[in-house]
Amino acid sequence: MTVRSEIIAQFTEVAQEHDKRLAPLTDELELLESGLDSLCFAVVVARLEESLGIDPFSESEDALFPVTFGEFVSFYENAAK
Repeated sequence: MTVRSEIIAQFTEVAQEHDKRLAPLTDELELLESGLDSLCFAVVVARLEESLGIDPFSESEDALFPVTFGEFVSFYENAAK
């Protein structure tokens, strides 16, 4: 499973579990428009750390939260290298 496919799977699963309507996950989608709230994002990040073995937010001293879904995916892909 690729980093991108794992992220998509986690976004989808968390949205279903929290009864959220998830917007289509395009690279241009602003995360604030995704349908997930801050609790959902915290769950996604925790699950990605478990499944991918990385947490780019704690590994990077100057980590800024990505604005778009594409930036979020790139953030994880770069951390996985």
